[in-house]
Amino acid sequence: MIVPLSVAAAVTYKRIAKPVLFHHAPDIVHERMLRVATHLQHHPNLLAMLRASWSYQNAPLLSQTLHGIYFANPVGLSAGFDKNVELSPLVHAIGFGFMEGGSVTRYPCAGNPRPWFYRLPKSRSLVVHAGLGNYGANKIAKKIDDYPRELFDYFPLNISIAKTNSPSVVDRKEGIDDYAYSFQKFAKKKEVRMITLNISCPNAYGGEPFTDPKSLNALLNRLDRKPAPDKAVFIKMPSDLSWPQFKALLAVADRHNIQGITIGNLTKDRQHARLRDPLPDNVQGGLSGKPTWERTNNLIKQTYRQYGKRFTIIGVGGIFSAEDAYTKITLGASLVELITGMVFEGPQLIGQVNKGLAALLAHDGYANIGEAIGSRA
Repeated sequence: MIVPLSVAAAVTYKRIAKPVLFHHAPDIVHERMLRVATHLQHHPNLLAMLRASWSYQNAPLLSQTLHGIYFANPVGLSAGFDKNVELSPLVHAIGFGFMEGGSVTRYPCAGNPRPWFYRLPKSRSLVVHAGLGNYGANKIAKKIDDYPRELFDYFPLNISIAKTNSPSVVDRKEGIDDYAYSFQKFAKKKEVRMITLNISCPNAYGGEPFTDPKSLNALLNRLDRKPAPDKAVFIKMPSDLSWPQFKALLAVADRHNIQGITIGNLTKDRQHARLRDPLPDNVQGGLSGKPTWERTNNLIKQTYRQYGKRFTIIGVGGIFSAEDAYTKITLGASLVELITGMVFEGPQLIGQVNKGLAALLAHDGYANIGEAIGSRA
């Protein structure tokens, strides 16, 4: 990381780029960004410049090996940004230690009617109503084949899979078949090191049918029949459950071939969310960013206390700084993921978070991030 360039990028984004981008509808900005980024990442010199300017490396402090997978740093891109795994080289270049693509469903899905996104700038949140729009498991699996295999050697690829958002996939058996198809599709791909079962998308047809213990057990029973032995399998959990409800799902996961828990997803609870912006009733979707901060932190802490030796935790929700990431790590998360923080602060944020994490670890006397995990749980 070249610190002056990273600082300059942050100032430029805040004072120039962000006001321009936020002047336009977020759906339009997201679509244009994807088109531009897809084109730019085909230029090796540009990727090298971004890597040198923004990416921060500190293997002694930040690297870890979890479930046989090497992570150069703990900061990953959360699912929902690169739905079709189209931006992996660029995501790597700006400094992420890993990425979660998707969520991917068995069948192609157009997603919910637009708009998908609504900004709450003062609340540092996005209202998300995408509805699992993606190209489908077959096409995305082929897309992964287009990348150089060495891209993912030290940049783990995590694929989030979900039930297709369709009236034809509402029955529990059909939903399980849907998950199982995608699971096996990506279990066969060497480039994919992690698979996340997204059981908690709040914006899909039929709701969240696998967030009760009986249904989750049925799903995991099916996936256990054909395990993916060289993959780490995670479950992306809902954020709005009480601790007893959440714990009941953990108890089910504990009986199956699950290595980790991702905490958590968007919150649908607008009544208790601390919003500083008006939110019209006709704006549909779940809340990302800071409105999820307290509830996800509490669930991370509780999960680590009771299952810290059983599950690896990925902490998601409200990370806008190194201090935010460090909070989740010290509460029990081995890895963290973000999207909203990058949207509000700029893509240079990733390297700045990693650099700040290294400073915080050193200040507290830790030789490696592994020593800090759960230290304040």
